[in-house]
Amino acid sequence: MTTNPVSGYIRGIWDTSSTIFEGLVVTLANFLRRPITIQYPDRVPVPVVETLPPRYRGFVEVDPRQCTGCKLCATACPIDCIHIVVEKNQEKQRGMTDFSVDIGKCMYCGLCVEPCPTGAIRMSPNFEAAGGNLDCLVYRYIKPGEFIPPAKAKAALETPTPPRGELAEKAMREALLENADARPALEKAVRTKTELEAAAQTPTPEKPASKE
Repeated sequence: MTTNPVSGYIRGIWDTSSTIFEGLVVTLANFLRRPITIQYPDRVPVPVVETLPPRYRGFVEVDPRQCTGCKLCATACPIDCIHIVVEKNQEKQRGMTDFSVDIGKCMYCGLCVEPCPTGAIRMSPNFEAAGGNLDCLVYRYIKPGEFIPPAKAKAALETPTPPRGELAEKAMREALLENADARPALEKAVRTKTELEAAAQTPTPEKPASKE
């Protein structure tokens, strides 16, 4: 059975036109709609943090004034990104000298928040942080040299705490300022590592056999 070449040519034109129209249906439907894209992060009507839902899981933040030093959060963390040091001073008083969270390792699961008896640790809405090296992602909520005695559970529940996100924002800024001059050292370390790897891959010339 032979087909008419004219009808086949017309059918090809029709199929081509219809498929193009089908592909442009979505484009034409959105052509007259108001754009929903934004120029993030410098041209947004309101900060993105303010548009997030209340239970958004951003950076982990800690209020050491409410912490009892029980270390339940560090125990619950599956990847050990929470570091707490509790020791005694010269007066034999027990207190915390370090409470840091490595945001670079954190997977934002929220498991550290659940066992806290006082709500000293929580998930903040903050998620924007960029630095020159990984040390900028270690947030220290107890400064070096500080000694904070553990809070009593009942008193800690009554202690007012800053709005959610304020402690994480402060810790982020301090981490960036603390490591502002670390980038040259990091670049040198990366360059040295690359040179060592290249040297390791270069075959070592064989030594000529000694004549005896």
